[in-house]
Amino acid sequence: MEGGNESGSTSTRKVRALPKYVVLRTTAGQEVNVALMLEASSQALKSKGIYSIVVPPEIKGYIIIETEGLHIVHRVARDIKHVKGKAMGSLRPEEVERLIRVKPPIEELKPGDIVEIISGPFKGLKASVISVDAQKNLVTLNILEASFKMEATIPADNVRLYKRR
Repeated sequence: MEGGNESGSTSTRKVRALPKYVVLRTTAGQEVNVALMLEASSQALKSKGIYSIVVPPEIKGYIIIETEGLHIVHRVARDIKHVKGKAMGSLRPEEVERLIRVKPPIEELKPGDIVEIISGPFKGLKASVISVDAQKNLVTLNILEASFKMEATIPADNVRLYKRR
């Protein structure tokens, strides 16, 4: 019997561990630099197991690393300058998604805010928000650079927050 019986052989497939999201504390304002240094360190050490590095826009002083295990993060982040500490736990994927989800501009606008109009006939002008209609995705603005009181209702996608009041 040649080659027909393979019952004695075992499969040596590697099972990939579920990724974990580990939080790394950094110096505030240095998050992007630390992320770039982590990437370079990971490549220099030929470290497998780091899948992504996330710099949450709303949180200063922290980055999130998607990895197979905490030991990989400890090894890669060992001698990086602005790393202040490592969290011992891990985040759930839902928490990470909540942190990095981009909010629509209309959720950020409130009456009294100063916005810049980025498209349309009033492009480049500054305006003050009078009201926000989230249902219709419209904002009513008072154009500040006009010589008289001028109100305009435009789509919320056409404005960018300039300054909070």
